Amino acid sequence: MEGEGIEHRMVEVNGIKMHVAEKGEGPVVLFLHGFPELWYSWRHQILSLAARGYRAVAPDLRGYGDTEAPADVSAYSIFHLVGDLVALIDSLGQEQVFVVGHDWGAIVAWNLCAFRPDKVKALVNLSVAFFPRKQALWRIDTLRRMYGDDFYVCRFQEPGEVEAQFAQVDTALLMKSFLTSRNPGPFMIPKHGGFTGRLGKEIILPSWLSEDDAQYYASKFTKTGFTGAINYYRNIDKNWELSAPWEEVQIKVPTKFIVGDVDLAYRCGGMEDYIHKGGFRRDVPLLEEVVVMEGVGHFINQERAEEISNYIYEFIQKF
Repeated sequence: MEGEGIEHRMVEVNGIKMHVAEKGEGPVVLFLHGFPELWYSWRHQILSLAARGYRAVAPDLRGYGDTEAPADVSAYSIFHLVGDLVALIDSLGQEQVFVVGHDWGAIVAWNLCAFRPDKVKALVNLSVAFFPRKQALWRIDTLRRMYGDDFYVCRFQEPGEVEAQFAQVDTALLMKSFLTSRNPGPFMIPKHGGFTGRLGKEIILPSWLSEDDAQYYASKFTKTGFTGAINYYRNIDKNWELSAPWEEVQIKVPTKFIVGDVDLAYRCGGMEDYIHKGGFRRDVPLLEEVVVMEGVGHFINQERAEEISNYIYEFIQKF
């Protein structure tokens, strides 16, 4: 991707140095990646939107890739993550930007729109719908009750434990396992060896993920480890406490939501009913469209890169 004219630089935001990849001139589209990803997850969208008259900007979020990773778990609260983006938007010389988020990037984008809707012209979120605070779904006790101790979010809570498990596996193989997973059921990481056991067989890469892609991710996570990324999950309960003033918040930003029908984030915890039976539209009153892509998994912006780029462009060019 280095030869595609994507430029890389470091910017000072909110007390950390953040790595940003960008290309193009025009209105800014800010791309926010999820777990366990990097700016690189948006490589196709960066090129596509830049070619259509936009300035595509994709940071490595706090704790990921070439962006700084503070050691303290508490430095990964939702206020830190949103604060990084507000500072980044300001550093780009923008009052408002278009925002596109996936997975944790979508969660951060929902919160950016809750806390600072003045900063967002329009939002396209992928995979992860809005979590109304009052439902208390995104709480560790709730998730443990629903799925048990081996559910990945629960297993991520003990500092160092799952990192040690990941370290027993080749990082490229681990990344391939994450990115190619097609199981729409709850993602489990058994405490005693089950996770490493299932990585023994060869992983056949799909057409949308090359060996070079997997090696790029692996090169960054080999260097940084996974602690910064996992610290997002270790703040879930703290974020719920901190967001009490926004208990009844509605997301009042024009929004498009896109999800694959074999995405674990779509199939878990009553999200389908929430998305389709009125709850989502109640909480996001400017939700213009929900697109459910048939046969598509969680890493939707890579698996269906061209379609996702087109969906983003079709939506934001109206504003």
